[in-house]
Amino acid sequence: MSDHSPHDAAARQAQTHMSGPQDMTPSEAFVETLAANHVTDIFGIMGSAFMDAMDIFAPAGIRLIPVVHEQGAGHMADGYARVSGRHGVVIGQNGPGISNCVTAIAAAYWAHSPVVIVTPEAGTMGIGLGGFQEAKQLPMFQEFTQYQGHVTHPARIAEFTGRCFDRAMSEMGPTQLNIPRDYFYGQIKVEIPQPHRLDRGPGGEHSLNEAADLIAQARFPVIISGGGVVMADALAECQALAERLGAPVVNSYLHNDSFPASHPLWCGPLGYQGSKAAMKLLSRADVVIALGSRLGPFGTLPQHGMDYWPKEAKIIQIDADHKMLGLVKKISVGICGDAKAAAQALVQRLAKRTLACEATRTARADQIASEKAMWEKELDEWTHERDGYSLDMIEEQKHERTPGGGRYLHPRQVLRELEKAMPEDAMVSTDIGNINSVANSYLRFNKPRSFFAAMSWGNCGYAFPTIIGAKVAAPHRPAISYAGDGAWSMSLMETMTCVRHRIPVTAVVFHNRQWGAEKKNQVDFYNRRFVADELDNQNFSAIAQAMGAEGIVVDRLEDVGPALKRAIDRQMNFGKTTIIEIMCTRELGDPFRRDALSRPVRYLDKYKDYT
Repeated sequence: MSDHSPHDAAARQAQTHMSGPQDMTPSEAFVETLAANHVTDIFGIMGSAFMDAMDIFAPAGIRLIPVVHEQGAGHMADGYARVSGRHGVVIGQNGPGISNCVTAIAAAYWAHSPVVIVTPEAGTMGIGLGGFQEAKQLPMFQEFTQYQGHVTHPARIAEFTGRCFDRAMSEMGPTQLNIPRDYFYGQIKVEIPQPHRLDRGPGGEHSLNEAADLIAQARFPVIISGGGVVMADALAECQALAERLGAPVVNSYLHNDSFPASHPLWCGPLGYQGSKAAMKLLSRADVVIALGSRLGPFGTLPQHGMDYWPKEAKIIQIDADHKMLGLVKKISVGICGDAKAAAQALVQRLAKRTLACEATRTARADQIASEKAMWEKELDEWTHERDGYSLDMIEEQKHERTPGGGRYLHPRQVLRELEKAMPEDAMVSTDIGNINSVANSYLRFNKPRSFFAAMSWGNCGYAFPTIIGAKVAAPHRPAISYAGDGAWSMSLMETMTCVRHRIPVTAVVFHNRQWGAEKKNQVDFYNRRFVADELDNQNFSAIAQAMGAEGIVVDRLEDVGPALKRAIDRQMNFGKTTIIEIMCTRELGDPFRRDALSRPVRYLDKYKDYT
């Protein structure tokens, strides 16, 4: 995968560490500051705007990984950061190279990923003249960055670079380093700043004591384990708190790796296509402990016909960002603190206290086991969608053969088979869309930093490049992406990145020949008047092979698991990227948000039939 290991790079970085002011070029100061922050990999496309710095990446132990499109580079940096807990770094040519990254940085923002985007800018002598590839690059990212560092003089390049890396960690989100391209040149005297990292505490004594008092009185406490648990490496502490209380633990939306699925207190994820067991148990709570979760609105919407949020429960919210406390849900106690430290502090406070929930521990454990068993049974029997349109499509395709002569497969059955074949240590990224969202019910993990989704941004084309970045950060772990055929078409070109640079991953493509999520809206609200939702029937396996990867077409249910196992074997033992193209029926899951649409009203005569 790489001509050098991270350990070799770290050794070279240590050897080149300098203290005190030194004479150097701005490019050298920039690269030395990257090295001081232990940067070993950068994603992007080469460009003249930063070529002087790029020329010395290699001796600093830094590898530039060239991509096919800069949006992919941004997603790779996001995946790299989410797996490693370190910075992900993306860079590109000024103007169009930088504007191509906006969507990816927005996704990283909603995932709280410490991504640093380096944006070389048009030269200072040409700014404002409408020159080649000139753009105002700071406004592009101001909504999706926690800090924007604009280098105002070549002598300050190390200062701003270091600050961007520090702030990405302290503010838990992307930062932008904007550098006029002529500021890479010259001679300066500068001291390379060393990284500064915050030591986060558990929160205020008063709020922790107040929370402990509420928890001690709870008869049915429930813990929501959020993304902050993953970022703080707090699974063990969350588990200790849950075990002290005998409390069911539900994952916040798209954070299925925030509590081990093998634990008897784990109940599954909330949110769209989440676990009915998790939702039913949460609805019974009298005290909810939201650990490391902002309680985002989309992740707590009614689902499966249940408005499960407990209206009378006391809510204790713990978040490292004080601005999130009480923002979405009314809370009784807000704790601004690190999820790991806060959970430890609460366990200590509850260690010798008499807890009201002790009296109901056994009954609660029985309820947890019962609800989970009923949900698993329902998933086993939920082989296809049951709405009228889906039943029509299933009947229509009952005798239809795939181009390979097989059958179109029910997505839920496919997802169940993939779940059974999933390696224990796998990392999985999911795209946005119908089948990928249904996967929320089937993806279970026992270790953190294993599951990646586009979160509230919800952009297509996310999953594949993100899992590539994750694989670079953790080459020893199996890496798998899920995407529908629409989203896959936006990112499939990064297959060439995998092949060219020996970054082996496995991509599962659910090929149902439609934009399924939006088509469901046309079914429910527009009387099945379909506009622009059908996709041509490309052979994605053949395209993958043409790009140098391996391709597998699956159109028999019994082949789903073996195909995934074969692809993982090729990935881990032979360094091969494999695209698994699974031929799926055109049935449709529930819409993302029934509350966001309404049936149309038309006033002009020529549109009256379109109501």
